[in-house]
Amino acid sequence: MSLMNKIRKNTTFKDGRVDVLSESKFLNQKDMTSTSIPAVNIALSGSPDGGFTSGLTMIAGPSKHFKTAFGLLMMKSYLDKNPDGVALFYDSEFGTPQAYFDTFQIDTSRVIHVPVTNLEELKFDIMSQLSDIEVGDKLFIVIDSVGNLASKKEVDDAESGKSAADMTRAKQFKSLFRMVTPHLSMKDIPMVAINHTYDSQGMFPTKVVSGGTGMYYSADTIWIIGRQQEKTGTEISGYNFIINVEKSRYVREKSKIPVSVRHEGGMDTWSGLLDMALDAGCINQSGAWYQLVDLETGEVQEKKYRSKEFTGKEFWNPILESDHFKKYLKERYVVGNSAIMEE
Repeated sequence: MSLMNKIRKNTTFKDGRVDVLSESKFLNQKDMTSTSIPAVNIALSGSPDGGFTSGLTMIAGPSKHFKTAFGLLMMKSYLDKNPDGVALFYDSEFGTPQAYFDTFQIDTSRVIHVPVTNLEELKFDIMSQLSDIEVGDKLFIVIDSVGNLASKKEVDDAESGKSAADMTRAKQFKSLFRMVTPHLSMKDIPMVAINHTYDSQGMFPTKVVSGGTGMYYSADTIWIIGRQQEKTGTEISGYNFIINVEKSRYVREKSKIPVSVRHEGGMDTWSGLLDMALDAGCINQSGAWYQLVDLETGEVQEKKYRSKEFTGKEFWNPILESDHFKKYLKERYVVGNSAIMEE
């Protein structure tokens, strides 16, 4: 018997989890779910036809920055892909009415709503759920939000009239995500946690994810959402929400990817692609006019477009599917996978 087989035979784990690394189902068989927005897929995986996998995705930012909407977009995509799937929605803010789910065309009969009032309630219930979930069960979890959850000590102190500072909250957060993370990875469960940010102190303050280091260490992906107004004349017609990739296993950190949401028309499916296509040399700009570039010859085509005409699969799919654009995205956004050590 080879040493490899001997080690596998002698393991105390008899549930099939121990395997040769190259064949490990926990590392090499991640189920990826694409959203309907290519720019969001790029922010998640570096590819317009990529998406999200199991593990923790943290979406943080100030109020009214579309954080929950990104989570619901991912929920919708997961439930569409998995007809037998179920979503578990932990709610501490109660700011997401059913009408918001209806906007994303989510079948709310497949969503379990769990109101929580403190961090310990969340920890005990989510661990009870995850412990009973089996490999192969299709579950998607959203917590909205972890940033607004008080610890039980903080609640008890308030009820008792005590004003002592709560020193347990960060430890409870670290405990929660330390316990949850292995279940998410081993049972192929994606989870989105909505969070808040605060400004760091100093001459040049930056946005910091609240809740301490525990969540930061456990998360596979962390987005910090920024926002820019979009105007038609002097009127605000919508917003560009900027996905700042703070941490990712797949996408280069500090990447910035815009997603446009308009008051009329909602989320723009083709958000952010024009700037990428210009930078990649797939489109040429002359003043307010744009022209496609023949990627085989490099010649600029005669037909001219306005920016508002860049809509529809017929226009964007040839660009998204081109090897030239895929190479550009990989070089600009994807975390390098070249050898660290050279002979």
